[in-house]
Amino acid sequence: MPEKQKIALLIDCDNVSYKSIEGVLAVLAKYGQVNVRHAFGDWNSDYMKGWVGKLQANAIRPMQQFAYTKQKNATDSAMIIDAMDLLYSGNVDAFALMTSDCDFTPLVMRLRESGVMVYGFGEEKTPAAFVDGCSQFVYIEKLVAQVESDADGQLAGAKPNSQVPGNQMRRDSALVRLLRTAVEEASDDSGWSHLGAVGAYISNNSSFSSINYGYSKLSDLVREVGLFEMDMRQGSGLFVKSKAKKTSKK
Repeated sequence: MPEKQKIALLIDCDNVSYKSIEGVLAVLAKYGQVNVRHAFGDWNSDYMKGWVGKLQANAIRPMQQFAYTKQKNATDSAMIIDAMDLLYSGNVDAFALMTSDCDFTPLVMRLRESGVMVYGFGEEKTPAAFVDGCSQFVYIEKLVAQVESDADGQLAGAKPNSQVPGNQMRRDSALVRLLRTAVEEASDDSGWSHLGAVGAYISNNSSFSSINYGYSKLSDLVREVGLFEMDMRQGSGLFVKSKAKKTSKK
């Protein structure tokens, strides 16, 4: 079994809602262990009250940044310094930046130049420059924390909602082009592609996440979009192949 990534989650509490933090952690759990969890902001501010209630329950460390002057966002600088310190420590394999602020785009580019994955989480208002810069970006509105506490008060899990139907996804030309290109580039001589290779191609060429369409797994989205044949091979995993395009009869 491959070793899991060590992920550092840095949260810009000035620019994202606390309501989706459980969903964010659930997504990151698929990729590795979130060993570093730092939340930045002025904890003396009333705006931070919602975040305060999330810190202990999710093992998040608050990073105090006083707002010494108005209209000056010291939180950005503190996050950037922390990210670079963590990068140079060599103890982190990937970063997760939870923010809707485009000012972090240069940081994303610098981190990716160092060969680490950058998972972005922000609101749908997040500028395209930051979204496209991330290895993968998830809109936090698509994450709905399904908090079902058992007798011990443990978190049961989180999942995306609002699944986009297949007929609507087929009208999304950018999505269709991305999927078809990925399947074609990852295919063998028979035309079949291992879904893992398809996912790797997509990750290397876009900030796409199936979660933004309401699907927790790429395989579920590919199945719903209806453009590909699928073959589960014992011991080898799931393979996909583009369906032959229908030709109209004259």
